[in-house]
Amino acid sequence: MDNQISQPDVSFVIAAYNAADTITAAIQSALEQKHVDLEILVVDDCSSDETRSIVAEIGGNDPRVKLIALERNGGPGAARNAGIEAATGRWIAVLDADDVIRPERTACMVSRAETANAAIAVDNLDVVYLDDRPMDTMFPEDMLENMPVLTLEQFIGSNVLFRTTFNFGYMKPMFRRNFLNDNALRFREEIRIGEDYILLASALAAGGLCVIEPKPGYIYNIREGSISRVLEISHVEAMMKADRDFLSHYTLLPAAMDAQKARSRSLSLAFNFLTLVEDIKRRSILGVLKTTIKDPAVIGHLRMPVAVRLRRLREALFSPAANTGVKRQIS
Repeated sequence: MDNQISQPDVSFVIAAYNAADTITAAIQSALEQKHVDLEILVVDDCSSDETRSIVAEIGGNDPRVKLIALERNGGPGAARNAGIEAATGRWIAVLDADDVIRPERTACMVSRAETANAAIAVDNLDVVYLDDRPMDTMFPEDMLENMPVLTLEQFIGSNVLFRTTFNFGYMKPMFRRNFLNDNALRFREEIRIGEDYILLASALAAGGLCVIEPKPGYIYNIREGSISRVLEISHVEAMMKADRDFLSHYTLLPAAMDAQKARSRSLSLAFNFLTLVEDIKRRSILGVLKTTIKDPAVIGHLRMPVAVRLRRLREALFSPAANTGVKRQIS
């Protein structure tokens, strides 16, 4: 009898930090995927709640679920990289610890990607608000049907701050594991904001073809306080540095470079706007003058109440594209 274990089609990587309330549903939704062989790697980033014991119990009943318990808190990039290193599947799928996926999602995305010989696949999302608001589909299906692939230009262009709340960075990619390894692509561990965005941008810049499944298979849960972190200037600085490093590694075609220039300008504007807010809080007239002289465009953002503008900017910066991809704080 041949006892050799076959290679999984997909390795799900779930970074978890204090996710005891939601991790079971996330794991169960992955286990319910149809027509694919899978493994689920839950990387616990030193949770202080019952996350580890819950995952260990599930794994005790189903060997496809494996717990990777980090010895120290490393942040989302380190947690996901640990999962990628341990993965054996042909594909790597990222799943947030507080989201779920529909049973047919994975097989549909793998089929679409392998038919096109693509290295990356993304799909539409349904947004579930855990209050009285109805569920929304993030992107119109007919729009995505008319763009079967996601280009670097489109991806960067959708991640320009102050333009919109939802962008293509919310899409949860699946990567061919060999493509990640061959191109030395991993989440950046030294930053805790921007690692999701930079990984997918880098994969596209490295020549990875990314197909789009227009139907929503990923369910993105928004809870009260989902985007609860305090917005700091250092967050924007980290994103700006990551973008500079990205540009030092890849040569962009003119259209993508134009999109990058718009994104860079939006990050600079966000930085200056946050600086202006701090100047106002400190009642520093000199600081306000310096900031507005440096970037007069920040004045236009004061036409909207500062609290509203800060909330919208925080939503953009703390989207999956901008930081962890995990709406719970993972640090």
